Amino acid sequence: MNAPDRNISLPTIRQLDESAVNRIAAGEVIERPASAVKELVENALDAGARRITVDIADGGKTLIRVTDDGHGIAPMQMPLAVSRHATSKIDGSDLTNIHSFGFRGEALASLGAVGRLTLTSRTAGEEATSLTVTGGALGVCKPAALSSGTVMELRDLFYATPARLKFLRTDRAEMQAISDVIKRLAMAEPFVGFTLRDVSADAARVTFRADPQTGDLFDALHGRLATVLGKDFAENALPIDAERDGIGLTGYAALPTYSRGAAVAQFLFVNGRPVRDKLLLGALRGAYHDFLSRDRHPVAALFIDCPPELVDVNVHPAKSEVRFREPGMVRGLIVSALRHALANAGHRASTTVADATLGAMRPEAPTAPVYQMERSPSLRPQSYQIETPAFAEPTARFEPVIDAAPETPQATYGPLGAARAQVHENYIISQTQNGMVIVDQHAAHERLVYEKLKRQMAENGVPTQALLIPDIVELGTDADRLLELDLGRFGLVLEPFGPGAIAVRETPAILGTINAEALLRDILDELDDTGDTLTVQSRIEAVLSRIACHGSIRSGRQMRAEEMNALLREMEATPHSGQCNHGRPTYVELKLSDIERLFGRT
Repeated sequence: MNAPDRNISLPTIRQLDESAVNRIAAGEVIERPASAVKELVENALDAGARRITVDIADGGKTLIRVTDDGHGIAPMQMPLAVSRHATSKIDGSDLTNIHSFGFRGEALASLGAVGRLTLTSRTAGEEATSLTVTGGALGVCKPAALSSGTVMELRDLFYATPARLKFLRTDRAEMQAISDVIKRLAMAEPFVGFTLRDVSADAARVTFRADPQTGDLFDALHGRLATVLGKDFAENALPIDAERDGIGLTGYAALPTYSRGAAVAQFLFVNGRPVRDKLLLGALRGAYHDFLSRDRHPVAALFIDCPPELVDVNVHPAKSEVRFREPGMVRGLIVSALRHALANAGHRASTTVADATLGAMRPEAPTAPVYQMERSPSLRPQSYQIETPAFAEPTARFEPVIDAAPETPQATYGPLGAARAQVHENYIISQTQNGMVIVDQHAAHERLVYEKLKRQMAENGVPTQALLIPDIVELGTDADRLLELDLGRFGLVLEPFGPGAIAVRETPAILGTINAEALLRDILDELDDTGDTLTVQSRIEAVLSRIACHGSIRSGRQMRAEEMNALLREMEATPHSGQCNHGRPTYVELKLSDIERLFGRT
């Protein structure tokens, strides 16, 4: 490194001009076309719009047009609307009491600084007015033709900052990001209609449409989530409705057996605002940690409503992160509400398991077309009898090779039915009132044993082993963070040992000999990542899971009818029995109508 030259003259401090200031600010607010769409659609929602249409050309690089039926902007206020730090959302006296999406007054000014923005609006009792801002240069208000609402048209995004254009992705990738923004806002506002159109090459094509929902909030939200996330999610999602100390949590969370291979379907909202918050994502993962393997991720749409003074939404330029005054309370609310909903689901498994099973059982399409003579429906049974050769009645009695269960009266059927057979010494075939169930006996019993071991641990506590010589771990300033945690309930007893040091007195007996320093540093890493720790609990539960695996009914064991029925009844009475300890389904349910359709009976 070169030594500083003392003879260099001091640099001159100068005030940047307004145009440069606006372009710098725009770089923080408008990162890509999706950021522009987000700001414009949120303005439309703040204006009370009930229907919003978004037109996109070339991934938003050449055209972004947002049309709404909101209250509009008065002609005299239009020049002020496109100036920096001018907003109708707040008066500046209280930045903790924010009830709107926007509040900084930067979006329109930023868009006008990096593109060609045309604002056309009409309020009740006024004539429509249009105003254009090109590269930060303000135009003149002109009369326009518009029945009501507002039209925001942004052309040639980043033409004033061409370097930013080089960092944009392909039109398809930018369009996908815009679609994701629209879908998140559509989930937050189920009573508002959204339409997204691709108008590239002068050919309008609707890529997403969500009509306004009706009914109460839960019905409207369920219908909107079915539109955005699909029918499968709506069928396999559990309603969430909880409240603690003025903070409410609503939404839907999917069953563990309806999971994804990546965390791409986790949607979190705070006071209607879509966020990607590390604390909330960690809480969601913590609620499912005992039901999913590490390579699977839950699916959920959760909405947190709290007084504005309990959350700070002004900690990120894009307002995608928030900071709670009581983060521990929010995290505890999410974990407890989701675990309560999953427990109430009992043995339920997702319907997609059955759909995948039926899909695997359907025969492949023939490689060559098969031609048959057209026959009238009345002649088909006779023709089948003619085509099918007659077989003589067998002289020897056919003996089944499976261990069939005795007849069970219809009235004694439970949700999982009555056991009828065991095949391959691993799968129980059960008959329900309207279909059949196939149970993996080992996976099902593994979950039952695991849940029993967890109950015993919760009732009796975690046995500990005292160390003859305590482990002294030097952690510096992080020592106080660990001492604040309640790790004693998991059998890990810590004490302060001078400045920056911790003495590990007792460890969970079930874990055997452990590396105390490595364990404590893993806990600190998890605290930095999610704001809470499940490291010790996860390791204990992993041991219990292995014990349950070795202590459960093994594959290959023949079971009597009463044993199979007892297993089914215990599954019905045990929460979370629809999936094994690794998140896989323990049973598949096939409806009779699906089976008949599989064989062409319907």
